[in-house]
Amino acid sequence: MRNTRLDDEIPNSPALESDAWLAAIIGSSDDAIVSKTLDSIITSWNAGAERLFGYAPEEAIGKSIRIIIPEDRLSEEDMILGKLRNGERIEHFETVRRHKDGTLIEISVTVSPVRDAHGIVIGASKIARDIRERKRAEQQQRLLLQEMRHRVRNLFALVRGLVALSAKDTTSVADLQSNLSERLQSLLRAHELTLPDASGERARENAELRNLLEAVFAPYRDEARQDQVLIKSGPLSLTDAGLSSIALIFHELTTNAAKYGGLAVPNGQIEVIAGRCADKIKIRWRESGLCDLEQPQRGGFGSQLEQAMVEGMGAKLYRKWHSDGLEIVLEIPHQWFK
Repeated sequence: MRNTRLDDEIPNSPALESDAWLAAIIGSSDDAIVSKTLDSIITSWNAGAERLFGYAPEEAIGKSIRIIIPEDRLSEEDMILGKLRNGERIEHFETVRRHKDGTLIEISVTVSPVRDAHGIVIGASKIARDIRERKRAEQQQRLLLQEMRHRVRNLFALVRGLVALSAKDTTSVADLQSNLSERLQSLLRAHELTLPDASGERARENAELRNLLEAVFAPYRDEARQDQVLIKSGPLSLTDAGLSSIALIFHELTTNAAKYGGLAVPNGQIEVIAGRCADKIKIRWRESGLCDLEQPQRGGFGSQLEQAMVEGMGAKLYRKWHSDGLEIVLEIPHQWFK
């Protein structure tokens, strides 16, 4: 009588191996893989779905898939079910779903019909991928492109202004060339404070607030008027992140002043006072010497960029228009200073 081995009793089944591989792939996938009936009832829920949506399998299976769909997106499920009943597959559908804690999550979804042995659609399988990082990167790219366009437009306008300012103060071509060259170099230094270096980081030089303000104002100063720009600030050293954001804010304020405000008229004046105040740094910007000043229309990219920087720092910015000028108060949390 021959010996009976376990291999003889349990035949090697390719189908069983295939099912085991499939289960392992689904279980270990970083993507959320879910199946449901045509009544939207969840029938399977992998670990990726738990990580993405926050529900454990025992909390989700047997419930409606609508538990993760925001109210304003419920119509999408009806659309999906309609396509599934027609045997259609939905490729890379970008939408928003809701985490167990209420957080909205941007995802990309592929939905495929599941058929029985007779080819009849009995449900669906969904693969959902978190695309929040990609969306944030795309938004950042759009912002940077808008910033670049905005800077290029402003740069041409400012160069024209610098040419006019330099021509007013000079009597010879040589003097004009020297004066204009110095101002353009100052403009370059001011721009470099708000531009990334080769490593992708913002420039870190001149981390003192006074040094930053001096660099930003330098291209527009009228050397014949020492009182045109007055800066009063104690020792306020900026963090790396603070330097970047505050440089952008003051670059925008100075650009506007050079085009429309205290740096654009012969008798204009700007005074900046900065100091510590309780739990924040308070900076007061005052433009004066302007006659018949009309409040400019805001809402362009420059004001959007300024608002984004202010909000990103948790700061507050107030504007108050006067008959002869403008007052701006900027309150910045201490965390952005050393």
